[in-house]
Amino acid sequence: LSLRLSDYKAYADEMVNGYIRAARFLVQQSILTTRDLPYTTQLVPLSVLMTLLGNRSEDGTIKEKLIHWYWSGVFGEMYGSANETRYANDVSGVLVWIGGGSEPDTVARAFFHPIRLLSLQTRNGAAYKGVMALILLAGARDFISGSKMDFTNFIDGQVDIHHVFPQKHCEQKGYDKRKWNSIINKTPLTARTNRTIGGNAPSQYLRAIEGSVAVEALNANIESHLIDVSSLRQDDFDTFFALRARAILELIGKAMGKTIN
Repeated sequence: LSLRLSDYKAYADEMVNGYIRAARFLVQQSILTTRDLPYTTQLVPLSVLMTLLGNRSEDGTIKEKLIHWYWSGVFGEMYGSANETRYANDVSGVLVWIGGGSEPDTVARAFFHPIRLLSLQTRNGAAYKGVMALILLAGARDFISGSKMDFTNFIDGQVDIHHVFPQKHCEQKGYDKRKWNSIINKTPLTARTNRTIGGNAPSQYLRAIEGSVAVEALNANIESHLIDVSSLRQDDFDTFFALRARAILELIGKAMGKTIN
């Protein structure tokens, strides 16, 4: 690397602070645990940018560009391999963009095809984890308690990703697995709520929840997950699926700073 000890000593503490700022940024984006981090590789340019920008990284217009760059990398799935050149190009490119220049390559080239939602089936993918973070960021609340899933409630409530239309119900109905097992039919739920849901049809588990939650409050909690309450209560999987897919695409587009048709 041709790195001199004097250079390391001069910048090591600043770089550590950059990583701390990067961690704070990720929490602000509702990426709350290591396993939910879309790309560990993207931490490298993010932390360098935070180091170079310092407190300016919290300025409104600069932060907005950092957010668009970050989510473009996630949903454009840019950081899966051969990252060294992208590291350098993104650091210099984002700084030029912040200074009034053109968009960096990652932002300009990032593209999310709507049909990609169907192939997001497991938490191994960066885009899968990204969608979950955006749902949390949008203000998702626990179905039963109504608590917002911030860091404390996320950990204490043992929040994990679960099916909205349960797997057992979907298999009994013969729904297409590519649909019911996709990210569109999944949402972050506490362990307690997931146990209440079980394998029942939505209309059944909602009635069970109503034993301890007012209908209006429950409806609001459900809607905070970008779920259409009416179709859920009617066990109308197709309508639920179409409306939630559209809502998720709007979230992704907003995060990337682009329109997704």
